[in-house]
Amino acid sequence: MSDPGAATGATVCYRHADRRSLIRCQRCGRPICPECQTPAPVGVHCPECRAAAAAAAPRRPSRIARAFRRGSSVPVVTYTIIAVTTLAFLLQWLTQGLLTQAFAYFPPLTVPEPWRMLTVALVHSERSVFHILVNMYSLFVLGSLLERLIGRSRFLAVYGLSILGGSVAVLWLAPDSAVVGASGGIFGLLGALFVIQRRLGGGSIQLIALIVINLGLGFVIPGVSWQAHVGGLVVGALTALVLLRTRRVDQQRRQALLLAGVGAVLILATAARFALA
Repeated sequence: MSDPGAATGATVCYRHADRRSLIRCQRCGRPICPECQTPAPVGVHCPECRAAAAAAAPRRPSRIARAFRRGSSVPVVTYTIIAVTTLAFLLQWLTQGLLTQAFAYFPPLTVPEPWRMLTVALVHSERSVFHILVNMYSLFVLGSLLERLIGRSRFLAVYGLSILGGSVAVLWLAPDSAVVGASGGIFGLLGALFVIQRRLGGGSIQLIALIVINLGLGFVIPGVSWQAHVGGLVVGALTALVLLRTRRVDQQRRQALLLAGVGAVLILATAARFALA
């Protein structure tokens, strides 16, 4: 007695011996039943070939990885600073002020603990959440815009030098006061945006009004360090001027040297204050 399947060339699925199949995997040629078939651009694939193809295919980077890629428009430096500063504020509460004492800037401690001139931007007043909320919102708005305009490394240079400039101003103008907050860096971003906007020919009336109002508040509200605001504003404007004067590709080394020079001047100003004391 003959097998009717043999006359039609039928065979069984290699994964299910009780199921007849006339369809074969396009890659390996093994017969597969409908349950085991995966449609392919040409024919169908069996489960093993489908898994092998998926493993061999290049994996698409995650959304976070794509954000950190060079050329991405996502202001990752701004977002990272906001995240780190927010974490530091939570640690201020958890450590009951120990982190504040370690990171706040107090001019008499400049020589033994110089890192405070920069870490001051990570800690904020524990008495009011309003302090960090205003600063981080300002950083989100100004930082996102400026980072896209000048790039990540230049933005970080402007922000960091502005914080240092704010601390130097406190050292010279209010040497007995302890300060916290990222206001020096925020005002540095304001100063940089003002210089860039003026150079590009954009309207700056609103930005001028914003700077004047915020500077004015620093003089009338008790406990606000207007010295850090002024120092950050001046240094931010100066660093933006350096960036604008060295925009060409062949001027990148000069740009780096000039930015380092701004940092060196701030360090010398710090040393001079103690030499004159």
